[in-house]
Amino acid sequence: MKKKFEFGFYTFGNIIPDPITGKKTSQHQRIKEIIEAAKLADDAGFDVIGIGEHHTSDFVLSAPIVLLSAIAQATKNIKLSTAVAVLSTHDPVRLYEEFATLDLISDGRAEILVGRGSSTESFPLFGYDLLDYDELFNENLKLLKILNKNEVVNWTGKFRSPLIEAEIAPRPLAQLPIWVGVGGTPASAARAGAEGAHLNLAILGGPPERFTHLVDIYREAARNAGHNVEELKIAISSHSYVAETPIQAREEIYPTFSYTMQYLVKKLRNQVYSISRNDFEAMTGPGTALTIGSPQEMIDKIMHQYELFHHDRYILQLDMNGLPFPQLARAIELVADKVAPVVRREING
Repeated sequence: MKKKFEFGFYTFGNIIPDPITGKKTSQHQRIKEIIEAAKLADDAGFDVIGIGEHHTSDFVLSAPIVLLSAIAQATKNIKLSTAVAVLSTHDPVRLYEEFATLDLISDGRAEILVGRGSSTESFPLFGYDLLDYDELFNENLKLLKILNKNEVVNWTGKFRSPLIEAEIAPRPLAQLPIWVGVGGTPASAARAGAEGAHLNLAILGGPPERFTHLVDIYREAARNAGHNVEELKIAISSHSYVAETPIQAREEIYPTFSYTMQYLVKKLRNQVYSISRNDFEAMTGPGTALTIGSPQEMIDKIMHQYELFHHDRYILQLDMNGLPFPQLARAIELVADKVAPVVRREING
């Protein structure tokens, strides 16, 4: 019998100014709302929550392990993951021990989703050279996999001190699920497959068909490396929002979506960027990847993507820029009540 198709909710903890009032949610309130959203998602039957990692004043999630530990105490069933941990600027030993501890706190619910990072502010902040961007990630991913399998480790690498009969403790209840986040880079998909990691594919726009080759590359690399492809999972993550009707969903999310994208592109890339309402309608229309609309529109798009990828999990970013909490709560409820049951019934029977 096929395993239950999973739904997840991820957040970056944005605190960008409100597009209408110009006011920012306080860091304190944003943290509290994320914990409350996690509780709602857990109660509603979501399978996983992902906490992002950023290190600028526009986000509150610079320490995902701390927030995940708080969520662990406030929830009962939902799996606890990063989304993503910027592995290049983490010490893999420290990261692994933190998540092994989280696993014990949460009775076996911890997962690690790692990536190279689309934002690079952590490199100068923690004293790493951007020129080592790829090498750091490759070495740290290999070491993280070794730590997950061995309680005593002997290891030598380029970027950190060697491990000589190093005792890695505590140990999780079982080996931690390790996922690799991939945007659009074939080499990243191949690396995830070769390492035998689960794949989290971020599809943030355009038709989903343009990403099918990445899944093919991932599975081929895993197979060539001797991994059992049937045991490897694939998740799709995307900007998402749902309301009772197509018009309501777009009316509610467009101001936040367009302003957030404009603000972040300007700040992170120093580029002028805007999304007109016509652009937004095209970005969220039929045949596109963004699951923004009514419950039926979300169902149709997830099912279409399942036909393309045969993935195991769909993870939604429902709270871009700190969406007003009542709207976020309603979106979580709609996904749980109107979307997830239909998708699971279609896939799992």
